[in-house]
Amino acid sequence: MTVVKVSPKFQVVIPKVIREALGIKSGARLHAIQYRGRIELVQVRPPKEARGFLSGIDTTVPRDRDRV
Repeated sequence: MTVVKVSPKFQVVIPKVIREALGIKSGARLHAIQYRGRIELVQVRPPKEARGFLSGIDTTVPRDRDRV
């Protein structure tokens, strides 16, 4: 576990090991979410990066005969 310090301007530095593991670069945007008494940072990714992430998913849905 890594401990970080909050600066007088309420800033924190994300440790290098964590930045490298998650691929966080300078200028990256993060959502700051309050969740169950803690802060979670979730990286905001552009919609283009999501393209194709559902490829191969089974899209067949059983339908009622009267709903086809």
